Amino acid sequence: MPRVKSSATESKASRKAAAADTKKRTKRTKKDPNAPKRALSAYMMYSQANRDRVRKENPDATFGEIGKFLGAEWSKLSDDGKAPYIKKAEADKERYATEKAEYDAKKDSDESD
Repeated sequence: MPRVKSSATESKASRKAAAADTKKRTKRTKKDPNAPKRALSAYMMYSQANRDRVRKENPDATFGEIGKFLGAEWSKLSDDGKAPYIKKAEADKERYATEKAEYDAKKDSDESD
């Protein structure tokens, strides 16, 4: 005897479709162009410093492949090799914290006016 689809799977699909129709999409608020840029991680500092070198070594590599090469190099790097990038990332984190505090203070004072 052939197996018949259960009504449970059909009703589940129809419920999903009905829910999609009734859900309202929320619009994202526009990002303030005056807001400070987020701090970069140590890996991003490393990739910025070494991306051109990896591109020259692998001229036919795609964007994703370059990222893979950089990621592999980063994971093989010793703690001593990572230290300058970690130090730069910590400094960038502090920069972001101070700029964010100034931005929030200015934003709050502008809203209270």
